[in-house]
Amino acid sequence: MRQPLVQGAALQTAHYAPGHSPDRASSRACVHYTPDTSTAYTSVAQVKPIIEGKPSPTPAARIVEVDAESTGQRLDNFLIRHLKGVPKTHVYRIIRSGEVRLNKGRTSADARVAEGDLVRLPPVRVSEKIAEKAERPAPAREFPILLEDEQLIALDKPAGVAVHGGSGVSFGVIEQLRQARPQARFLELVHRLDRETSGILLVAKKRSALTHLQDQFRGRETGKTYLALVTGSWPANHKVIDQPLHKYLQEGGERRVRVTTQDDPDGMRSITLLKVREQLAPRPRQGLPAMSLLEVTIKTGRTHQIRVHLASQGHPIAGDDKYGDFDLNRRLQKNGLKRMFLHAWRLQFDHPGSGERLELRAELPPDLADFLATEPTHA
Repeated sequence: MRQPLVQGAALQTAHYAPGHSPDRASSRACVHYTPDTSTAYTSVAQVKPIIEGKPSPTPAARIVEVDAESTGQRLDNFLIRHLKGVPKTHVYRIIRSGEVRLNKGRTSADARVAEGDLVRLPPVRVSEKIAEKAERPAPAREFPILLEDEQLIALDKPAGVAVHGGSGVSFGVIEQLRQARPQARFLELVHRLDRETSGILLVAKKRSALTHLQDQFRGRETGKTYLALVTGSWPANHKVIDQPLHKYLQEGGERRVRVTTQDDPDGMRSITLLKVREQLAPRPRQGLPAMSLLEVTIKTGRTHQIRVHLASQGHPIAGDDKYGDFDLNRRLQKNGLKRMFLHAWRLQFDHPGSGERLELRAELPPDLADFLATEPTHA
């Protein structure tokens, strides 16, 4: 149970009149004490002064009308742009709680806003310490480029780098890229990759390109193929997994996904195609079983789809710290595999400007290629 900030005292909540600063005298006059009947800290009006430092006054709720330039943007990205200094984790929290409203209704982080939509932004208070931290930019960084023109950037994302900040991550690829290119007027992620997944990632340089490319992803008009190393010998005739997935949150708030039944109202149909590229022989001396290198093509782009589908078949991805074989992962680390073996290898899509069908490939990075090279293999 969370202890009160002062022994025997209640949670302290300060209320300030609009336009007045919280000086010492006025704050004494305006402090109200509320009995500490709950250990939950959900309201943005509740203050944690010892942890967060001196709070700033809470603004009133406001309604923001979406402009043409923001059409098609995800709601979470729209909020992050308008709620300067608010941690991304809190942005997601106020969406889930229903404090954010889209056209007067509850919504979700991945909802797309359109011109003329009305977004309710709840009153949010941030401490001076957090606001100061938010002002510090992400370190500028460029990434290996596979293709770049006036419409888009196709880069080869390294493993261990998030695509964007949030959920305990201060910044990711997109924030670093924006810092490296301050002259760029528009840079937005087209799609996402898990933090530990390496490979092809698209960034749009124009709103029209973003919309065109995301329409292809939603319409299943792209070809997305990954390379995944799984435990065990994958049957060559097992070529399709068509199982719905259910997304949920653990008690600590961490996102998880599981295979569910066809009649689950929250289940989302998910289709994964598989082809065996190599069968890897076991290494008994190292305690490593037989493994299979698969070409995995996803027809739907669900959260953790490949990882959960493969694990559900009894063949988890080597090195997967969420759905994998944890004992085996420790042995793999001792033998040189330090992260999950999942790589976005090939991407096919129509160019948003020319309409030409493109196929991009990003070969395995050295850490994964070297691990395979140490293995005795046979076709």
